[in-house]
Amino acid sequence: MSPPPFTSAGVLRGARLMIGFVPSSIAFGLGFGLAADQAGLSLLESTLMSALLFAGTSQLAALQIWTAPLPFWPIVITVMAVNSRQFLMSATMRPWFGRLPRWRAYLTLGLLVDANWAVAMRERARGDQDAGVFLGAGLVLYVFWTASSALGHAVGAMIPDPRALALDYIVPGFCVVLLLGMWRGKGDLVPWLVAAATAVLVATLVPGNWHVLAGGLAGSLVGAFGRDPR
Repeated sequence: MSPPPFTSAGVLRGARLMIGFVPSSIAFGLGFGLAADQAGLSLLESTLMSALLFAGTSQLAALQIWTAPLPFWPIVITVMAVNSRQFLMSATMRPWFGRLPRWRAYLTLGLLVDANWAVAMRERARGDQDAGVFLGAGLVLYVFWTASSALGHAVGAMIPDPRALALDYIVPGFCVVLLLGMWRGKGDLVPWLVAAATAVLVATLVPGNWHVLAGGLAGSLVGAFGRDPR
């Protein structure tokens, strides 16, 4: 079976499809940059994190436990847990990208996030087999995310007293907004309560930032195995 087309026209088409997502990407990036500055990351460190990781939710989760000395393994496990959904997302793209040269498929999948995955899969379902659509959609988000997070950090660094503007609440605030966006109904109540209770308990008994990871894992397990299979 021949590989799918991968054209510049598809890249441009994908880029145009993502224009509506740009404002939210910029706002999220600015918020992350401000939060990274408050967490003590340098402009270079913050920008490299956005450029290399390109995963806003897991980056914010990492900032929650970013302390000195750096808790390396808790951060790694937290980022992997938050991004675990991408295993399933990329698996759904196997029938499409599996026929591309490996180097091209893997490099392109480095831009995988929820928005461009949803848009590209929708276009494919409508009959557009051009894999360039996914690349173009991802590039738009990548450029604006990385640039806006750098700008957010630069702005934060110019504020002499961040607490006077309540900027120290940015990370918790963004996490609350993300949680509200993830709420799907009453079925989420028990996993969320278990996650919160576990985090509070571990924070009381165990030093460091393991409570974030423990709460996330406990809630995820309850959510995965406690749902009605119907």
